[in-house]
Amino acid sequence: MTALSPTLPADPDTLASRFTVPGMRCAGCIAKIERELPKVAGVKAARVNFSSKRVAVEHDKELGEDALLQALQGLGFEAQRIEDNPLGAEEKEHRKLMRALGVAGFGMMNVMLLSVSIWSGAEGATREVFHWLSALIALPVIAYSGQPFFASAWMALKYRRTNMDVPISIGVILATALSVYETATGGGHAYFESAVMLLFFLLAGRALDSTMRTRTRAGIGALLGRMGKSASVIGPDGTVARVDAKELEPGMLVLVAAGEGLAADGEIEQGESTIDNSMLTGESKPVPVGTGDTVHAGAINLGAPFQLRLTHTSDDTALAEIARLMDEAGQSRSHYVRIADRASRAYAPVVHSLAALALVGWMIAGAGWHQSLVVAIAVLIITCPCAMGLAVPTAQVVASGALLKRGLLVKDGSALERLAEVDTALLDKTGTLTLGEPRPDISLLNSEAKSVALGLAQASQHPLSRGLAQALREDEIEPAKIDQIDETSGKGIEGVWRGVRVALERPNAETSDLATTLRIGSQAHVLRFTDPLRTDTHQTIEALRILGIEPAILSGDRRAPVEATAKSLGIPATANVSPQEKLAALEELRGHGAKPLMVGDGLNDGPALAAAHASIAPGTASDASQQAADAVFIGEKLMPVALAVRVARRTMVIVRQNFSFAIGYNALAVPLALFGFVTPLIAAIAMSLSSLVVVANSLRLAGSAKENTK
Repeated sequence: MTALSPTLPADPDTLASRFTVPGMRCAGCIAKIERELPKVAGVKAARVNFSSKRVAVEHDKELGEDALLQALQGLGFEAQRIEDNPLGAEEKEHRKLMRALGVAGFGMMNVMLLSVSIWSGAEGATREVFHWLSALIALPVIAYSGQPFFASAWMALKYRRTNMDVPISIGVILATALSVYETATGGGHAYFESAVMLLFFLLAGRALDSTMRTRTRAGIGALLGRMGKSASVIGPDGTVARVDAKELEPGMLVLVAAGEGLAADGEIEQGESTIDNSMLTGESKPVPVGTGDTVHAGAINLGAPFQLRLTHTSDDTALAEIARLMDEAGQSRSHYVRIADRASRAYAPVVHSLAALALVGWMIAGAGWHQSLVVAIAVLIITCPCAMGLAVPTAQVVASGALLKRGLLVKDGSALERLAEVDTALLDKTGTLTLGEPRPDISLLNSEAKSVALGLAQASQHPLSRGLAQALREDEIEPAKIDQIDETSGKGIEGVWRGVRVALERPNAETSDLATTLRIGSQAHVLRFTDPLRTDTHQTIEALRILGIEPAILSGDRRAPVEATAKSLGIPATANVSPQEKLAALEELRGHGAKPLMVGDGLNDGPALAAAHASIAPGTASDASQQAADAVFIGEKLMPVALAVRVARRTMVIVRQNFSFAIGYNALAVPLALFGFVTPLIAAIAMSLSSLVVVANSLRLAGSAKENTK
């Protein structure tokens, strides 16, 4: 086996620290961090991953993490170390946002019911009572549901910067304050419904975005959790003690039992066995190992026990290195900022300027402070970025739902934008182009032999037994009743059927190791296994070409099977590549201006999936690959890969239409508000209607996945 050596830092005096920054809201925040943080002495680079709201900082050893946290705070961003802000905290923040949305929705419905009576002509004491009732409902709703915006705006202003939450907060607070004043003085107009409706639609857009980001958070902790939690360390006196994985050290001698997962990398010192290395290579074929072979954390011992001399432990294992590669590759996605976030850079200063211009202009024109303030509030509300903010997530959610019905789950909302841009597809072989499960040739077996084989296979968890059982079940075979079943690691499984000894056992030495022998008494049947292509692989390759995407195979599998598959499909291939080499291949393509799509399933594909312009993994992929990929397709069909690209391109057409409408809406509505033709209530209604138009246009994507991919 080929060892995967952990990559050492190029500069031993440089450290990489990672922080979570929940307060990042838009592209302006990203640009500020990536531009200003490297100006701090000792900081070499800063990269933002907006999807997970994390910042990776390369810095000198002398510069501590506390200093980096203070530097981020000086830029107006509260940050925490990743280990101090676990996934549970992010889930808690998401639930808090959903509660705020629910409260805003409840308040909006009730305040609107009261407002209908006022709009219908209620006068005098009746109108004043309805205003006070609206205030009693709206004030606590605004105080609670407005917290995400108020806290963000205060943090920004505290450090003398602005973001898109500042004008939103100012508009809501001014509308609420003016409404309270109108209610207390018996005025004819109050705008509680405007403020609450504004918060509801803003929270709806933010909740959609949060839901999509929650699905795409990298599960690095889950990946490392696949390593063994402990190991049986053999002491100098021959005694065996169970030691926690974190306490293992290079040089220790470990006894690996049958069925046990490896907790560290090492070299086999004594014994022979077979391991399931699919978590690392993605190849389902069991790998025979013996004295002198290197094995890695995450592999599972399928055969006899062996003794392992540890070489790399804890964070130095190949598995931990892949986790780091995934994390670093994921940071590069900061370049693919959502279209809405790009537009938000100029939003806050423009809205502030327009509102101030309206206030000052109307005061100069002779209007009183009340009328001038009403116009300024109307400008703040009508230029609310709801339509622009919903333009992307609504289209993404509808398109994602359509794809889900066709067997493809889109995990990251921004993935559709990137899927629409891909022009090259790199596909892994085993488990991607193929089913990833060994399937036997059972055509030579009679019905009784098939029944006996199923009775034995279903009692074993060996990969070949699982593949045999699956093939026999698909052939609608009923299992025979086998008695006295006994499975011996490394040899096979045997039992008694109608008084006859039956077994699934290791074939003779001269037989391919991807085979098993079914023995019924004195009769023996050799069952050879293959990993067949998915049934629509050829059609999918052709569909990708029709879409203008050139496919190629990039696999860590052996050269011979990869080249055979590539020849049958008529596409180029590169075999026997490591995770680092896959990353290098992607970087080379991107250096030539290509935008590659990576499709893979093995743990070794994780870094490439995270680094590619867009990525898709099958539902049978390792947990790490599914977490790193932008989308996951289920079932035995490969066509969802091509379908995803087609739907993504259609989605971006709808997104551009949504943005055109949002820009047109603001171009028409802002002048009307500036010249006093719009009240805060009309502004809130217009903003809401603009959002509904965007949602309705996005719903056209509901049937996009039903179309022929070609």
